[in-house]
Amino acid sequence: MKKKLLIAGGIFLVLVVGMFIFLTNGLSEGVNEQIHGIDLTNVADGDYVGEHKFKRWSETVTVSVRHGEITEIHAKKNRILDVSEEIINRVIAHQNTTVDTVSGATVSSKAFLKAIENALNP
Repeated sequence: MKKKLLIAGGIFLVLVVGMFIFLTNGLSEGVNEQIHGIDLTNVADGDYVGEHKFKRWSETVTVSVRHGEITEIHAKKNRILDVSEEIINRVIAHQNTTVDTVSGATVSSKAFLKAIENALNP
């Protein structure tokens, strides 16, 4: 019985360590990702698709520009609804990607912002 408990405990420990490694892999690089902003004066009206792929933080967006302003942003895979809605609201309000990230979701926010930048910065 003790042997089975030790084996089960060992398996559990390996799973926990593996999950920790998966969840933190690339975290510091994602936190340090630079957001450069966008210049809407050079963006014609239209719908633009942008994506940003980095480890488990990948985003694809469609950004609509009308009369020189960002009017809509749609996420293709909306995995973190609260984060994407907050980022969308901030980007549309400021008309730029140089906005604050969502607290507790910095890397997810930056992935979303980079996807928007990539859509509008050819």
